Amino acid sequence: MSISPTLALVGRPNVGKSTLFNRLTRSRDALVADVPGLTRDRRYGRAEIDDRQFTLIDTGGLLGDAGDITSALENQAFAALEEADAVLFLVDAREGVTASDQDIADRLRRLNKPTLLVVNKVDGVDESRVIAEFALLGFADTVRLSAAHGSGMHGLSEWLLAKDLSSAAHDLAEDHPGAIRVALIGRPNVGKSTLINRLLGEERQLVYDAPGTTRDAIAIPFSKGEQEYLLIDTAGVRRKGRVEGTAEKFSVVKSLQAIADAHVVILVMDARESVVDQDLHLLSYAVESGAGVLVALNKWDGLDQDQKASARTTLDRKLRFAPWIPVLQISALHGTGVGHLLAEVNLIYQAGELEVGTTRLTNLLEAMVSAHPPPSIRGRQIKLRFAHKAGSHPPKIAIHGNQTKALPDSYLRYLENGYREALDLVGNPVHLDLRSSDNPYAGKKNPLTRRQQQRRKRVMKHRRK
Repeated sequence: MSISPTLALVGRPNVGKSTLFNRLTRSRDALVADVPGLTRDRRYGRAEIDDRQFTLIDTGGLLGDAGDITSALENQAFAALEEADAVLFLVDAREGVTASDQDIADRLRRLNKPTLLVVNKVDGVDESRVIAEFALLGFADTVRLSAAHGSGMHGLSEWLLAKDLSSAAHDLAEDHPGAIRVALIGRPNVGKSTLINRLLGEERQLVYDAPGTTRDAIAIPFSKGEQEYLLIDTAGVRRKGRVEGTAEKFSVVKSLQAIADAHVVILVMDARESVVDQDLHLLSYAVESGAGVLVALNKWDGLDQDQKASARTTLDRKLRFAPWIPVLQISALHGTGVGHLLAEVNLIYQAGELEVGTTRLTNLLEAMVSAHPPPSIRGRQIKLRFAHKAGSHPPKIAIHGNQTKALPDSYLRYLENGYREALDLVGNPVHLDLRSSDNPYAGKKNPLTRRQQQRRKRVMKHRRK
């Protein structure tokens, strides 16, 4: 599991940031943070290029609707960029270089971060003019593409994969190759810091100051018994005196990094508060990224019986999209239930390894197909022939057959749930890799048998005589 760098999309309004965001994340859905004081919501998502994950932040309207970097927004805008490992600076090929582009370019150069100039909307534009005009911005790394039509995306992918966008957390992970990476995420004041201190068995400031970086590294090594862990902490984002400042506002970035870097994610929630959309967005993001997931309802001992029943009913209803996520009731302050957390983390991690053979996976597939056959597509029956392990963390199962891409979402959920239940994949999403056998006669009309081909040769030879 590789450490996921964070990419910031920046540029004046209407240059195509959202279009590129949607293409990179392959979705129209995104985690949206409603941050007070900004003209628009920021959007966060996950991009995957050649099996490498990236956390993506669309800075949206951070630079003002008029296209100017206003004094009220510039600090927040560039604090967001401080969280990024690299910057994708978008400009509009059709409009050419503007004064706002020049201002943004000047500020980006001061950040001293890897920056790629992305010249968007190049379809139908004179390429030589575009190259000459945008060279004036002074960026050595430039790609030209059309985010709307997908042309030129290969150059962007090559640049991202070629760059070394490692972080301090990456160094810690390399130093502890056998450690289980556990991310604690959640809103402010739900008790993450208290829980971390309880897990570590000591009171200390949970910040690792890595040389050469302006942000806190978030991986804290510790061990319980013979098992090593890396605790990926997002609690250190809040700093005294800056609760309403930019450090607090951009804690979502650290949460997404932590999710992408973790084997197991623990979402810490305050049992006294209702489940909010931000919690569910983070859970959905964790499931999509393939992390094992666990919910810790903190401050449980402060509730009476009616409040406990109401909290569980509400959470069960909100988690209907993933009823397989374990929920533990704890009190980080008093230690109640905390001892069970790491035991559950170990179970989820071991399940995510998916130690199972091809025969077992294929037998389970055959049993599920026999009990509930897949539907027919245009009169042809979808056939699922065999299955094997394709990866771990998340458990990934390759299923071979014909027309597998035509399987409806409902049947895929049936297969995922069947495998999860049969293999006891507690707390883990199941990813299916559908593979269809190639038809050698695809695209050919009335393919001839070998005997027919030989006969045809004899006829043609006779005619030539």
